[in-house]
Amino acid sequence: MKNELRLKFFPISFFSVILGLTGFTIALQKLEPMMEFPKFSNFSLYFTNFIFIVLTLVYFAKLIFYRSEVLSEFNHPIKLSFFPAFSISFLLFSVAYMPISMPISKILWIIGVILHLILTVMIIKIWIHHSKFEMKHMNPAWFIPAVGNIIVPVAGVAHSYHEISWFFFSIGLLFWIILLTIFFNRIIFHHPLPEKLLPTLFILIAPPAVGFISIVKLTGELNDFSKILYYFALFLVIIILAQIEMFMKIKYYLSWWAYTFPVSAITIASILMFHETKIPFFKFTSLSLFVLLVILLIVLFYRTIIAIIKKEICIEED
Repeated sequence: MKNELRLKFFPISFFSVILGLTGFTIALQKLEPMMEFPKFSNFSLYFTNFIFIVLTLVYFAKLIFYRSEVLSEFNHPIKLSFFPAFSISFLLFSVAYMPISMPISKILWIIGVILHLILTVMIIKIWIHHSKFEMKHMNPAWFIPAVGNIIVPVAGVAHSYHEISWFFFSIGLLFWIILLTIFFNRIIFHHPLPEKLLPTLFILIAPPAVGFISIVKLTGELNDFSKILYYFALFLVIIILAQIEMFMKIKYYLSWWAYTFPVSAITIASILMFHETKIPFFKFTSLSLFVLLVILLIVLFYRTIIAIIKKEICIEED
């Protein structure tokens, strides 16, 4: 009975683990040739595939046996935003598989694009028509649907889908600006974020970091606009790190995994910046961020396993 209840409360936010692991894998793929690291990225990719399959099967079981709970999550003002983590996983896998198999990468990209477009339209429709959402519900997790659209060009350009890539990039970029404005209004003039959601502040880094990578792919060059996106992302890293003492005091929640993908994104963006400029600062920055990412993953795996053993997650929440 207890195991059945844990399935009932298995959260969609668990897929944020996949975003962090695929981000780490892609960062490792970029660093291996640059730093002559041992070839470890393939193992990381296949391990992430395994975790993704397990999570998908478990959540599919929840959909079958506890459909009402899934619908409840989909209509929740905060949990709703984590559903696109599933479609984003396919988009990130498509990027990670590019050095291994372009046909597999293309299939994953097409699946990710279709799923993410459907989820984006459905979520925006809910935002427009839902009458129970309040300003206090707005948090950086709301950026997840927008970030997914910005990721599309990273593999899309390589598969020669330039116009589709521009379509999704435009959606993601403009919704990021809209949501960023709303978020700063919420954080400055309304109640502060609850402790459980504080880790999601890291998500602020992801849209400009991924946007930088995408615009370089789309235009084929490092231009002024791409630099604006990268340096704004770097500034957000500084803002976040300036509050490190606050983050270190936060009790463990599954939302801690929100730390990983944004750090992966700015790491990959810094690697690309180094390749484009050859300035040593960016090599140092990318290596420093990668070390931070590795430390975060070690801590998160440990704390998540402990939380699973102690049955502190997959429990009823507000």
